[in-house]
Amino acid sequence: MADDALLTDRQLRGWLRCRRRAWLDRHGDPAIPRWNPHRELQLVDRERRLAPWPASARGDRRSAGERLAAGPEAVRQLLLRRDHWRGRPTLLLRRPGASRLGPFGFVPVLLQPGRHGTREHRLTLAFWGRLLEPALGRSPGEGLLLDDRGGRERVRLDGSLQPQLDQALERLRRDRDLTEPPDLTSDRRKCVLCRWRSACDRVAEAEGHLSQVSGIGGKRREQLQGLGIVDRAALAATDGPWLMDRLEQQGERRPELALELIAQARCQELGHADHLDPADPLPELTEAPGVLIYDIESDPDAREDFLHGFLVLPRGPDGRLVDPAAGRYLPLLTLKEQGEARGWQRLQGRLARHQGWPVLHYGETEAIALRRLAQRQGSPGPAGLIDLHQRLRRHWRLPVDSYGLKAVAGWRGFRWSQPAAEGARCVLWWRRWRQRGDRRDLQRIFRYNHDDCLATWAVAQWLLGDDSSSPPSSG
Repeated sequence: MADDALLTDRQLRGWLRCRRRAWLDRHGDPAIPRWNPHRELQLVDRERRLAPWPASARGDRRSAGERLAAGPEAVRQLLLRRDHWRGRPTLLLRRPGASRLGPFGFVPVLLQPGRHGTREHRLTLAFWGRLLEPALGRSPGEGLLLDDRGGRERVRLDGSLQPQLDQALERLRRDRDLTEPPDLTSDRRKCVLCRWRSACDRVAEAEGHLSQVSGIGGKRREQLQGLGIVDRAALAATDGPWLMDRLEQQGERRPELALELIAQARCQELGHADHLDPADPLPELTEAPGVLIYDIESDPDAREDFLHGFLVLPRGPDGRLVDPAAGRYLPLLTLKEQGEARGWQRLQGRLARHQGWPVLHYGETEAIALRRLAQRQGSPGPAGLIDLHQRLRRHWRLPVDSYGLKAVAGWRGFRWSQPAAEGARCVLWWRRWRQRGDRRDLQRIFRYNHDDCLATWAVAQWLLGDDSSSPPSSG
């Protein structure tokens, strides 16, 4: 069958997430997409959640119909064909009820990543249901959404879902045949999971896409476009009182936010930082005997903070804090099997040995994790925590599209020593180390966390007006 006519569940799901992605998957330069650790994590999570249902034996050459007719309790990743449609339902579960197969049938099952099903999930189930119809001699009637805590949601596959699927498939066909890619998606937070992300980021920056303005998400972008503000340059040129008035008319509770969005757009358009508060951003460091730079690595799916990393910067004989290259990096692994109480005891010991030292971290994650841990252990929360992100936002407006550590430290010229380093890749290394025990994975985690600490200090030095000695990278 010609590729032009073939429609797959993968194409449908890609299009439902982003029309541009579906076009790029078909027409884009295959050398551009990058491996995405988030996708790898999804696959690992899928295998974990499918563990209760055994996979088919390798080398099973029976057709899809023959395998279903054998009546197994469940079938994983079975390739189904129907005319010009193809798909591999994540799971098919046997259910009682007469069908062409006998006194039983099957329903398609999708493992949803969150607690609530989406339009993408329901239409994917409907597509799988159509693929099942020839084998069953009827519609499966319903599909199941399984959340990550074992909850099940039944989805009726008839009624309004069928015309919705027809419409989606027709629009998918039209979009695939366009000579130019569709516009960038309005909600670019979804792009974190996409292999085309870096290519679309370059397009977004070149176009001055509103999503590139820090603080603007999909809904805010649509709101601004409805007011005739089509890109970053237009937002930067917008009159503040006018936009405040329009947002207030639309029910905005904080219309003064308009002034901040305009100022951020102007900052990014001009490419220079705005100094908002000339006061000392980190007065706690002036007389401190030293500074601890603190960064946590976590596996969010397992709800586990597995590494607490510290960079120790004492004050030298000359009265200056030592160069970060000379600071000691102290990683502290906290394994679940060792017990939370022991991990908390070790953390307390680490902090007690540097009593009176400010503890710098970037973002609220570290402070929240420590305070919750202390509360569970019946201890007072640790003192001296300083959120560098909070101090930065209070004193500066930067020409960056995000105030995350990667964007801000990258703007200052800092470079992580491992290519494409990010939190998702670190989680992969962690899970791999837990499975295989390869110390190289553990060393990669330590190196990444150390780099995060160095990046945090690079931002702090810039805030203090003293980043001349900072290396451009940790490598």
